[in-house]
Amino acid sequence: MKLKRNIAISENGFLFNPETGDSFLLNPIAREIVNFLKEGNDVADVKQLLFDRYEVDLVTLEKNLEDFLEMLQHNELLDR
Repeated sequence: MKLKRNIAISENGFLFNPETGDSFLLNPIAREIVNFLKEGNDVADVKQLLFDRYEVDLVTLEKNLEDFLEMLQHNELLDR
């Protein structure tokens, strides 16, 4: 999964999809995930980067990451 190339992200966490005109406000961790994806990291890399940075059990991390990626896909922000 990759973030669509035309998705714009501000330093303040605003994400804008020019195809749909939709905008979203991301919390700091969501912004990190989106930036990791925009840099070309795959989902396994993103999971490892987050696991190394934060004190979280792997099951919780995987569930939350999966839910967030599904939300991105639902809002047409990802290329498969």
